[in-house]
Amino acid sequence: MKNILLTGCGGQIGSELTLELRRRYGNDHVVGSDKRVITTGPLAETGPMVSLDVTDAAALAEVVKKYKIDAIYHLAALLSAVAETKPQLAWNIGVNGLYNVLEVARENNCAVFFPSSIGAFGPSTPHNNTPQDTIQRPTSMYGVTKVTGELLCDYYFRRFGVDARGVRFPGLISNDTLPGGGTTDYAVEIYYAAIKTKKFTCPLPAGTFLDMMYMPDALNAAISVMEADPTKLIHRNSFNVTAMSFDPEIIYREIKKSIPDFVMTYDPDPVKVGIANSWPDKMDDSCARAEWGWNPKYDLASMTADMLKVIGEKHAKGLI
Repeated sequence: MKNILLTGCGGQIGSELTLELRRRYGNDHVVGSDKRVITTGPLAETGPMVSLDVTDAAALAEVVKKYKIDAIYHLAALLSAVAETKPQLAWNIGVNGLYNVLEVARENNCAVFFPSSIGAFGPSTPHNNTPQDTIQRPTSMYGVTKVTGELLCDYYFRRFGVDARGVRFPGLISNDTLPGGGTTDYAVEIYYAAIKTKKFTCPLPAGTFLDMMYMPDALNAAISVMEADPTKLIHRNSFNVTAMSFDPEIIYREIKKSIPDFVMTYDPDPVKVGIANSWPDKMDDSCARAEWGWNPKYDLASMTADMLKVIGEKHAKGLI
């Protein structure tokens, strides 16, 4: 990768991945793009930024040619809970936007990173040790767009030789970027609540296990799969990756070790509960480990210690 374009760089993953890619490859070689105009803050101050709607194929092609892009990290999408309220828009961005990216990549010889998700699975998928290759019948629009995206990426590799790769992310937990409408957002919000008010109302019931990952590991996964030796890749696209699996009670008890007077109650959100219950409890990520050396660095204890430290420092400075 010499010149990289990120779509949706102002989102949950993109805002941090853009900066990490600039750190590794150089500021001038990583172009951030988002539908909204970003003119201030680290994204605008550290490298080139453009306003771009991925559903506008001509504008996308113009940016790729102008900056001589050879790799596209396509992150533009609506998250799961938001997608259920705006299914038509979720399809337009998630599927039509990806189609435009793949077509531009085909025409300009670009590699493509596409992030799929645990949302690509459904109620009929095995929930424990979910295999890399298994039945995928999601019941959410978010999941439908992710399965479609996986198939499109595989097709463009087989049919046109587009170097499309990706991972299936679990819920992502960040101490930098606030949640943006995902089913697993509670696992970020709980840390902020523990620091700020010592009270939290959880939208998922106890016993709802979901795969999770700390953002530093997620960024490394996105970069590592693109840097991997292509001759070692059997799957190439949509690798299961995970770092930990827990339910709300487990993360609550882990936080209470550091904040004993923290209190959590429950008020389940029917939409989020329905989505979460259709997703795996724990994925099998052995293919990613075998084919490109995937190995997360954070578990629940080390992530919790870092989250509470960083958020606590922000709170003390009045930044949150």
